[in-house]
Amino acid sequence: MTTTATSEVSERIVEVGKIRARVLVAGTGDPVLFLHGAGGLFWDPFLDALAAGHTVYAVEHPGGGDSDALTHLPGIWELVLFYDELLDVLGLDTVQVVGHSFGGMVAAELASNSPRRVTRLVLVAPIGFWRDDTPIPDIAGIPPDSLPGLVLADPTSPLAAMLTPPADDPQALFEAAMRMASILHFIWPIPDKGLERRIHRVSAPTLLIWGAQDKLVDPVYAEEFRSRLRDSRLEIIDGAGHLPQLEAPDAVRAHVLGFLS
Repeated sequence: MTTTATSEVSERIVEVGKIRARVLVAGTGDPVLFLHGAGGLFWDPFLDALAAGHTVYAVEHPGGGDSDALTHLPGIWELVLFYDELLDVLGLDTVQVVGHSFGGMVAAELASNSPRRVTRLVLVAPIGFWRDDTPIPDIAGIPPDSLPGLVLADPTSPLAAMLTPPADDPQALFEAAMRMASILHFIWPIPDKGLERRIHRVSAPTLLIWGAQDKLVDPVYAEEFRSRLRDSRLEIIDGAGHLPQLEAPDAVRAHVLGFLS
């Protein structure tokens, strides 16, 4: 275990079995488990803000996301079992959970599997597999340099340029292809669908955040998902796509921090 610190947020790393998590601490509020989507894109400023009031456990999905190993990406149920074990080892009987994209679907599964453990749930643009027939683009056929147009509201923005590898840089294109392979292994095809038959088990108050211009999973499915949850509310953010934490960070931060506090 290693420890680093700043004047505001202390950070340490914990490893339990296949799970590696950053633990961010500044505030004393209820612990929060954070599950990123494939790639873990640019959540650090949000996590620092969240840690100002809570102890945050920011997990790396084993075999994907920020992990170095891209050879094996566990399915949703494997991850749920991994995270239950992590929470047991950490002694966290109850926890608030925030999940984005694929991490949001894992968070929803965790809340349906352990409804007494998850006290509050935030789902940011979760991949739409609560219905087995949810239409999504055939991302297997999308080249890496086209991904920003799928996930961002404005594919011509400077932000999109940050996510698009230059065509004349073979190494950058290779790395982008590897990231895409990571995403594909995560969500297409997904081996353990059927959340629509389990979502009724979620008892935690739930906040859904969606980008109005999300082209990966159309916001029309957000209201349907919300209607399947017992205690939930939906915030749709204009000017954001599937990565609202990049395009509307202040709005995402305000909604989540207000809900968890």
